[in-house]
Amino acid sequence: MTKRDTPQTSVTPSAQSLADAAGKAQKAGGLPPVDKWNPDFCGDLDMVIKRDGTWFYEGTPIGRPAMVRLFSTILKREGDDYFLVTPVEKVGITVEDAPFVAIDFQRRGDDLVFETNVGDKTTAGPDAPIRVERDPDTGEPAPYVLVRRNLEALIDRKSFYRLIDLGETAQHEGEAWFGLRSGGVFFPVIPAAELP
Repeated sequence: MTKRDTPQTSVTPSAQSLADAAGKAQKAGGLPPVDKWNPDFCGDLDMVIKRDGTWFYEGTPIGRPAMVRLFSTILKREGDDYFLVTPVEKVGITVEDAPFVAIDFQRRGDDLVFETNVGDKTTAGPDAPIRVERDPDTGEPAPYVLVRRNLEALIDRKSFYRLIDLGETAQHEGEAWFGLRSGGVFFPVIPAAELP
């Protein structure tokens, strides 16, 4: 069932009403428990998260980082659909690729700790895997890391190039792969046979 198949309430909330509700739901420094909220679907909001991580509302970029951060805390994914949710509202938004962009990372011991464009930090490992998809036509890689609650960040190009410098070759499912290690897990990037 897609978001449009779900019963819809008569009034679609505004971005401001969602921001107000999100602000009230915020706990000191923590994230709202959106995974426990299941309000009725209220319709789609003209909000788009572009591939580069820029959030747009009604065709205009949201210029306030604090507002983008606030919206990011009430983001929920169900299947391929994305919603902003509060305890009483649920609106569909459009996400072009991943909702976040990993703009930097630090090596801490054997771990890779990523920071996103909205201020989240995540350590790659069993609960936050790194995955790489390759464009079937060009072969260009698109790397992602899981941030929270099935929401991923696209790893930006400069960070990916730095990661490649940290890569290693290891056996994965019986084949040699070039990949990354973090949190005690090896994440395959490309079969070693395809390396230049």
